[in-house]
Amino acid sequence: MVGGGRGAFIGAVHRIAAAIDQQIELVCGAFSSSPEKSKASGEDLFLPADRVYGSYEEMILKEKELPEDVRMDFISIVTPNHVHFGPAKMALENGFHVVCDKPMTFSVEEARMLVKLVEETGLIFALTHNYTGYPMVKQARDMIKAGDIGKVRKVVVEYPQGWLATKLEDSDQKQASWRTDPSKSGLGGAMGDIGTHAENLAEYMTGLQIESVCADLTSFVPGRRLDDDANILLRFAGGAKGVLHCSQIAVGEENGLNIRVWGETGGLEWHQQEPNTLIVKNLEGPATYYRTGVGELSAAAQAAQRVPAGHPEGYLEAFANIYKNFAHCVQARLAGKEPDPLYTDFPDVHDGLRGMVFVERVVQNSQSDDKWTTI
Repeated sequence: MVGGGRGAFIGAVHRIAAAIDQQIELVCGAFSSSPEKSKASGEDLFLPADRVYGSYEEMILKEKELPEDVRMDFISIVTPNHVHFGPAKMALENGFHVVCDKPMTFSVEEARMLVKLVEETGLIFALTHNYTGYPMVKQARDMIKAGDIGKVRKVVVEYPQGWLATKLEDSDQKQASWRTDPSKSGLGGAMGDIGTHAENLAEYMTGLQIESVCADLTSFVPGRRLDDDANILLRFAGGAKGVLHCSQIAVGEENGLNIRVWGETGGLEWHQQEPNTLIVKNLEGPATYYRTGVGELSAAAQAAQRVPAGHPEGYLEAFANIYKNFAHCVQARLAGKEPDPLYTDFPDVHDGLRGMVFVERVVQNSQSDDKWTTI
């Protein structure tokens, strides 16, 4: 693991998710830019001192020297955005697979370099857009792919939060501080943090790529350097139209990622805070409710289930589904086999590039007088 030491938020989430299916073991780490903090974090996690490193560079080079059955098989990067590219690039160059938090890089240029490296090395790269891991998201995707709602006409995806309704970054709140700092977050504030999740979910569920955007970004909190609210019109390949709204100043909202998709003969609706339910709307007759663990679901949805029907599967399990699928692919590679296609279902380096280009184009469009900007 790179990052995720004492005081970090997302590192613990990744460690829990990676461990859920007992296919992945944390064996080493460079948990902080401070060698002392990295060492202390390694002690917290009961790692041997000689597998806790002062930098990711040291970790990658020293792990590479270890016997194949001892050294790490992949790295998981859980740092702020501006520290994604360096360890990902070095890991790929030294033969290690990569799991990386989103957005994939600090800039589009860095993202293109990672795509090139993955294509040249053939190594496996997973991006933790964790919301694609929910069983009902996979069910919706498979129903759309099968034509159950006809040709997609309209997509509405939203991701409102309220935690940055005040200038929290002026306090000692670490998560607010780096997310609103353009030197660490990149071009996008709310767009880079949660807007990329909404973009990825819309493309994953519909199977359609966003072709152009008309965007209006705002920094409502005085003195904030990056956007905290975004309203975007979308045009998809194939003619579908859509709306993406994300906000971190929507007072009282927690984690309201929701998506609705309408086709020629039906519609689908899914809410992240009620993830076990998928609402299917029909041209005639009442809506149908699909539930995790109940009835005949798609193979991908069933593979993403862990607990009996009626028990909520949530954020950690969705994260874990990305790690589980990634682990199966790495295990197949180590055994010299092709992975089961069921397990290749996770966001990859190409999704990461699309996310970075999306943020860049949205920011460009919002700052220009052009009505539409092509992705």
